[in-house]
Amino acid sequence: METKETQVAVIGAGPGGYAAAFLAADLGKRVILIERDERPGGVCLNRGCIPSKALLHAVETIHETEASARRGVSFGEPRIELDTLRAWKDGIVAKLAQGIGFLAKQRGVEILRGRAAFQDSKSLSVEAETGPVTVRFEQAVVATGSRAVIPPSLALNHPRIMTSRQALEVTDIPGSLLIIGGGYIGMELGFVYSGLGSRVTVVEALGSILSGADPDLIAPVRMMARKRFHEIRTGTTVQSLSVADDQIRVVSQGPTGAPKEELYDRVLVSVGRKPNSESLGLENTGVKLDADGFIEVDAGQRTADPNIYAIGDVVGGAMLAHKAHKEARTAVENLCEENEPNAKAAIPAVVFTDPEIAWCGLTETEARERNIEVQVSKFPWAASGRAITLDRPDGLTKLIVDPETERLLGVGMVGKGAGELIAEAALALEMDATALDLASTVHPHPTLSETLMEAAEAYYGTAAHFLAKKAPK
Repeated sequence: METKETQVAVIGAGPGGYAAAFLAADLGKRVILIERDERPGGVCLNRGCIPSKALLHAVETIHETEASARRGVSFGEPRIELDTLRAWKDGIVAKLAQGIGFLAKQRGVEILRGRAAFQDSKSLSVEAETGPVTVRFEQAVVATGSRAVIPPSLALNHPRIMTSRQALEVTDIPGSLLIIGGGYIGMELGFVYSGLGSRVTVVEALGSILSGADPDLIAPVRMMARKRFHEIRTGTTVQSLSVADDQIRVVSQGPTGAPKEELYDRVLVSVGRKPNSESLGLENTGVKLDADGFIEVDAGQRTADPNIYAIGDVVGGAMLAHKAHKEARTAVENLCEENEPNAKAAIPAVVFTDPEIAWCGLTETEARERNIEVQVSKFPWAASGRAITLDRPDGLTKLIVDPETERLLGVGMVGKGAGELIAEAALALEMDATALDLASTVHPHPTLSETLMEAAEAYYGTAAHFLAKKAPK
């Protein structure tokens, strides 16, 4: 059996794993990056963030050309060529994966393809392409991510029942599509397939889609989805799935009434994700798991085993690529003993629906649930000149402010491009900015970024384009 020696072994080449490997190499460590899939990049690049955003962009052009007719610019009916669409989407993924491989080579990071498991706190066994390999390390970073959950009651092994992974392959455009789960994955893919021409129905067990976001931010998305989807049913659970010739028979139960039986061409199950913490040999180390299988870590991403760190989806919390990237930096700075104080970072969240929703820091809902006194200042995009010129006045920007210090505690927004705008809010929160700091920062006109400044001015009752009362003291 071949044996390799390294200072740092990173398991998983997703956005957290390759970021950890690259930073460790930049700080002078010898690094082996172990990945079981054919290409680096993890779920985000290969089966999640990147392909879904590519498809959303393609669909956005369809809706943009349709809306353009009322502006006096008309186009013909769109013709969707799935082979070309898939090839374009797959080309983007391949190019970015190739870039990761190039950057690894430039940094001297060895990528070892295979399935890894801990033998003990200092070594891994890897089922590599060329045969079994033992990797001996000084420190390891676990970044194995997560996978889609399919409840036993819905675990019908049939090609017409998909997870997000199969849905992103876009093998066809089903006439009717049921999406089980109204979270961000289900809703984003709902916009993809409805835009391509499917009759989309979303069922969500909770009382609202996109739980976690504030209701006033969800409202414009729900309104748009009701225009583009066939139906959204909240408070509804799917009791069973079965095969009916070339369709799927679905029995669901709403908040009132008898169970409902329907037929769909395809069903997408999007009800959550679970950590990839099994079969890693963690029982041979001092690493501890919680009741849900997530690896327990401290603020420095250290596990209970002093030689092993863990980051990303496998440790729980928000399952976001940029969270994993931040945790990668925290872990590597600690294992390289170049650590700075582990202050809690402001992690923005973005839902790439139409319109997009983005928030960072404390939400209004969380403040209410935790009995935190806050003041909320809002600026509607109907008062934004730029939003109106874009024909998208259906947005809102809101600030969550500490009434005593006027410090920003959170920012939320919904609207076209909200995912790009939220970075300014994240910076403001990282810098402990006040509403006055934001109001005093000159923003270019006319832009959507002005809505942040005017939301802050509205807090003081001085927004030029919106009449708002000054927040009470």
